[in-house]
Amino acid sequence: MYGYYPLQYYYGRQSHPHTWTPAMVDLDQNIRTLWEQHVFWTRLTINSIAGRLPDEKLTTERLLRNPKDFAALLEPLYGTAAAARFSQLFTDHLVIAAQLVKALQAGNTAEANELNKRWHANADALALFLSQINPYWSEQEWKRMLYEHLKLTAEEASTRLAGNYEQNIALSDQIESQALEMADMMTHGIIRQFPSAFH
Repeated sequence: MYGYYPLQYYYGRQSHPHTWTPAMVDLDQNIRTLWEQHVFWTRLTINSIAGRLPDEKLTTERLLRNPKDFAALLEPLYGTAAAARFSQLFTDHLVIAAQLVKALQAGNTAEANELNKRWHANADALALFLSQINPYWSEQEWKRMLYEHLKLTAEEASTRLAGNYEQNIALSDQIESQALEMADMMTHGIIRQFPSAFH
């Protein structure tokens, strides 16, 4: 059972003191869990593709449930259309990532470069969309965070394909930490936009 926690968090350049209510704690935990699952199942899908493992189809299907789970969390706050739009953009993010791993695996540089462009264009669309539905989510900040996420994920795939397992594992720790930063940014923006829902 969670009590009330005094917590000072940082968003952008300003500090916003909050006493965290149980509703805030629940939101924080749920969003952090979704981002943890996002990078966890992305890693397992990369490993399955790289190793040509028999679980690739099932692992990919579980990964693609992640955008739907995010949409279920966002729908009560932003409505069905916005939640569906986020789900589609996030699904595209994952599908392009899997295609990129396969292109790198096949040594198809031209296709990999084209997919990388599409991946970043998708990140741009995600950042813009998020900034449009929440005034406390900065498009530039989301773009910066998503670009870093793409960079780390691409390195994770490349090191796995190259068999550089020590570096690959070290990258996984960085990816998890960075994903939790995105989770916190998402949580804080929602709490600021809908304060009455969490007090």
